Amino acid sequence: MTPTELKALVVGLGMPAFTAKQVAQWLYVKHVKSIDEMTNLSKQNRELLSEHFEVGAMAPIDCQRSKDCTIKYLFPVFTANSHLFVETVFIPDHDRATLCVSCQVGCKMNCLFCQTGKQGWQGNLTAADILNQIYALPEVDQLTNIVFMGQGEPMDNLDAVLHVTEIMTADWGWQWSPKRITVSSVGVKGKLKRFLDESPCHVAISMHSPLHEQRLQLMPAEKAMPLEETIALLKQYDFTHQRRCSFEYICFGGLNDSPLYGREIVRLLEGLECRVNLIRFHEIPNVDLPSSDEKRMEALRDYLTAHGITTTIRASRGQDIFAACGLLSTAKQLETLK
Repeated sequence: MTPTELKALVVGLGMPAFTAKQVAQWLYVKHVKSIDEMTNLSKQNRELLSEHFEVGAMAPIDCQRSKDCTIKYLFPVFTANSHLFVETVFIPDHDRATLCVSCQVGCKMNCLFCQTGKQGWQGNLTAADILNQIYALPEVDQLTNIVFMGQGEPMDNLDAVLHVTEIMTADWGWQWSPKRITVSSVGVKGKLKRFLDESPCHVAISMHSPLHEQRLQLMPAEKAMPLEETIALLKQYDFTHQRRCSFEYICFGGLNDSPLYGREIVRLLEGLECRVNLIRFHEIPNVDLPSSDEKRMEALRDYLTAHGITTTIRASRGQDIFAACGLLSTAKQLETLK
């Protein structure tokens, strides 16, 4: 809840309006797990709040640890359907610690190369569902960055995503810099523009092919919002100072990792301040796509960098626990726990 919502809540219960500020401090600065911990509220007010509300922090019910120290957590979802779960990935890396959060159970986008899309779509997460992945994370105090690159398409659940990014960056909230948060998208007509207008956080676009027909085969969302249209929209915004624009590009061996694709990427991105992250394809069942080798990925990286586009090869993390890019899915847990 925002301070305005908290104020309406406490006043409605007959408490002084200033109680809302106290509650916000306990939630977003001190990160308490229960109302009983809010010790500067009177016992009567704590009891009254507890009759109607709870903090809502729910610990993960399972975790898997990778040999590279990546941790994948399984979180319950706060909806009426009690058999839904989402996966969240904690990625420590020297002085950085990134959390990859989910915003939906499954995904509607059905990208060919993504295991989450094969799960189908079971529902949107509430702002509480999303925030709980951060709030109840055992390593929360270590976090330096958050990326909305887990399960689901953030622009397809934009209200909840914007609510969470507001809480994370507001002076009354967690007080994070927006530069510590990146929100990804395949490109959703109308929603992406709204995000760019309303949020100062970084944006990452899933490209994966610069060619319309090929991208359409890989990503059905290309039909509703073609990549060229997405890039034209991005060129209307300033990415030279506080906010960064990046493109995610999964490399498929012999399919989209040749110099031809490098030239097309350079053509498309001309005039846009951005960077490109090359990602190794991680095989998923029943999808016949080859993974690119290191040499071809390095050649593509070097070509793009030489033509003025800062390009990196993202290290693959957590593949042994199915926590790497494109591998998240809770379909198995859903079947097991029904």
